[in-house]
Amino acid sequence: QVQLVESGGGLVQAGGSLRLSCAASGRTWSTSRMGWFRQAPGKDREFVAAITRSGGSTTYADSVKGRFTISRDNAKNTMVLQMNSLKPEDTAVYYCAAGANNMYNYWGQGTQVTVSS
Repeated sequence: QVQLVESGGGLVQAGGSLRLSCAASGRTWSTSRMGWFRQAPGKDREFVAAITRSGGSTTYADSVKGRFTISRDNAKNTMVLQMNSLKPEDTAVYYCAAGANNMYNYWGQGTQVTVSS
């Protein structure tokens, strides 16, 4: 099992920045990929960004490219999502996820991000 705990959400004005962190524990060696997803009220959960275990490959949703940066520190078992130039449409609950072979088996509880206009 892998346990994931997100932190860093909050309320920010449009154009501002937030930094989300995900702390992983347990069998982290079994996961080759970690990512962030988000779910806005009344909408399906959507992919935001992902990173491979080595950190050598990252993927972003078109809606966040150039504004969000995903990174990880394997020594500390943490993953970070740096979010800049935030927009009201970025408002959502953000979830940390981990897994392997393009499947995300483990999920955090989520952290709320609210961007005011």
